[in-house]
Amino acid sequence: MWEVRQVLIVAGSMYVDPEDRDSYLTGCLEVVTAARATPGCLDFTISGDLVEPGRINVYERWETEEQLLAFRGSGPTEEQQVAIRGAKVYRYVISAVETP
Repeated sequence: MWEVRQVLIVAGSMYVDPEDRDSYLTGCLEVVTAARATPGCLDFTISGDLVEPGRINVYERWETEEQLLAFRGSGPTEEQQVAIRGAKVYRYVISAVETP
C-alpha cells in the first residue's frame, strides 16, 4: 500500500554583495553541517548561483514543522543578517507519496 505523508520544503534565494558571497557561504558551513545532523532534516543546502554573482540558493527538506522550528531557534548570526541584501525564501507543505 502506498503511504502518503507530508514534508516541509523551504526554498528560495538570498542576495548578498557579489564580492561577499564566497565568504558568506564559507560562514554557512557550520549551519549546513548542524542542520543535516538535526533530527527531522532530510536535506539542507545553501549554494552560490551559477548565473547571478550575488545570489545564494537555499533548499531545505524537513519531516515536520516542529523539527524545522526547533532548528531555527538559533537562526543566522548577526553578521550574516547584515550581509543579506534581500531574500525570497518560501515554505511549502508537500504531500509525498512513497511506494512500497
